[in-house]
Amino acid sequence: MGDTNIVASPSEKYGGSPFDHNNAKWYHEFLERSLRMEIQSKGGAYTWSNKRSEEDEICEKLDKVISSLDWSFLFPKAIAIVDVPIASDHAPIVLLTNGVMKSVKKEFKFESRWSLEEECSNIVQEE
Repeated sequence: MGDTNIVASPSEKYGGSPFDHNNAKWYHEFLERSLRMEIQSKGGAYTWSNKRSEEDEICEKLDKVISSLDWSFLFPKAIAIVDVPIASDHAPIVLLTNGVMKSVKKEFKFESRWSLEEECSNIVQEE
C-alpha cells in the first residue's frame, strides 16, 4: 500500500506528459505474474497532484493498494478510500477490510478549470 509511481490507465492521469502505455503494460504484467491484484478504490480519482493551477496542473493516481489473491479471498469486501490531501502532495489512503465506512461530510472545493465549461455558470445559478 503506497506510492507505486505507476499510472495504470489513461483515466488515472490528468495533464502533463502523455500516458505511458509501456509502464502500464509492465504494471499489469507484474500483477498477473506475481498473482497480485489492485484493491478497488473509492473517493478521489487521483492520489497525487503537483499543486499547480490551470494548464500546468498534473494529477495522477500513483498510490495504490495491492494484495495477494489469498489475502483478497480472506477480505473480499476490502476497499481503499482515497481521502483529501492536507499537508502533502499525496492523498492519504485508508484501507477498510470490511468495505464499510461511516459517511463524513466532505468540504466542497471548486476547481478553477470547471469555470471553462459552458454549463458551469448555469449550474451555479441553479444552486
